[in-house]
Amino acid sequence: MIRSSLPHLHVAALSHPGMTGKNNEDRYAISSFLMSTEDPRPSVFAIVADGIGGHRAGEVAAELAVNYITKSISESNGRKPVRIIENAIHEAGQAISSHSAGREDEEGMGSTCACVWVIENRLYTAYVGDSRIYLVRGKHIQRLSIDHTWVQEAFEKGIITAEQMHDHPNVHVIRRHLGGVKLPEVDFRMRIVDDESDEESLHNQGFHLEPGDTILICSDGLTDLVWDDEILQFIRSKKDLKATAESLVNLANERGGHDNITVVLLAMPKLEDAGNKKKKHGVLDWLLGE
Repeated sequence: MIRSSLPHLHVAALSHPGMTGKNNEDRYAISSFLMSTEDPRPSVFAIVADGIGGHRAGEVAAELAVNYITKSISESNGRKPVRIIENAIHEAGQAISSHSAGREDEEGMGSTCACVWVIENRLYTAYVGDSRIYLVRGKHIQRLSIDHTWVQEAFEKGIITAEQMHDHPNVHVIRRHLGGVKLPEVDFRMRIVDDESDEESLHNQGFHLEPGDTILICSDGLTDLVWDDEILQFIRSKKDLKATAESLVNLANERGGHDNITVVLLAMPKLEDAGNKKKKHGVLDWLLGE
């Protein structure tokens, strides 16, 4: 793919260490591309990684995850997004595992990852761990990802209720991460409707985004303290994505900010936005970032 300086989506991002004085072990990246010289379709790839491990090992793992995955995506041809993302995440997992081998202060380090790839108006997602991906469309917010946590599994089995999940002692016990001995199972379920099956969720890859749709990728430092309906309210009420990101991070910090907080927002241009760009530059110039 060809790097582009002008993404075809509106983007904003903010990462904050929180209020407890801990290191920021979150990392993120947003990259924009054109598919090729023959295929001028635009694409944006974004990732959030939340590091695991003490003595700064978590931030090393998260940085490796972001760098390896983004590099693999950028060097691909983009033709089979699901396979490309899976290979990229596996490569990152191996890199983290190899990096920590024999280093006592980095033993057991790892990272979550939540990836979003928008090719023109088609959405592809992949994730490992408890960093989340949301879709906001109109007055509705949908959590597209499914946490790989003890409490999520317990809820699905009927052991605990939804209300008990927030304050359960095992709320931060994750079941999957990058950096273990075994390659992580990458989750491609995209839960567009709450009651759909896993198989149906898997078939949602390539989901058609509409003008005005907003995607949120975030670490659990946000979702531990800010609820889904509040996220929806901020996204719908703020004047732009930068203000939305700042408001979400500020609210999490006001409520204690006990963990690192990272927010990445991607929004499909509304019809009037796209119309203005096309009138100003012409369709081809807009796609080519000129």
